[in-house]
Amino acid sequence: MPVAEEAGRSPAPGPERLTRAEERMLQSLRQRDREVRTHEQAHMAAGGGLVTSGATYSYQQGPDGRRYAVGGEVSIDTSRPADPEDAIRKARQIARAALAPAEPSGQDYRVAARARLMEAEARRELQALGREGAGTGEGGRAQGQDDGRGREAGGPEAPAQTVRERLERLFAQVDRPAAAARFRALA
Repeated sequence: MPVAEEAGRSPAPGPERLTRAEERMLQSLRQRDREVRTHEQAHMAAGGGLVTSGATYSYQQGPDGRRYAVGGEVSIDTSRPADPEDAIRKARQIARAALAPAEPSGQDYRVAARARLMEAEARRELQALGREGAGTGEGGRAQGQDDGRGREAGGPEAPAQTVRERLERLFAQVDRPAAAARFRALA
């Protein structure tokens, strides 16, 4: 038996051999690379025309000399349109893009919370302008989400200030695991 195999080494591609620990690390890096790339692709797919740049990645070199993505980001346009109806549509798309991955990050939740805040403020503007019906779908029902009490968040039954306060509380707690679950229930 070769000395390398006796020392806990196993065959690897190329002229060098990797230790079992290096093989485990390589397997972990490959898995992380797949997860990161899938996560960022989900953002890009849901972001559509709001995506301002493709995914950028941070890398770690593996024991095989290759680089593996261990982090990433996708830039999207989060600026608020002047028209409240446009702002509502854009805020919804931003939130969808932020929460598109199977496991959104803390930053993803923060972006979604800001988008929901933008939507709530735009709804309040529409109400002030007397355009309460704007941003609604078929039959005059708003296209947003139920606030958990059978009423549309930001709709006529739920004052925009209440929605804003709830979103701000969630935004302040978004780094906590329980906040993520509460935000999903609200969103």
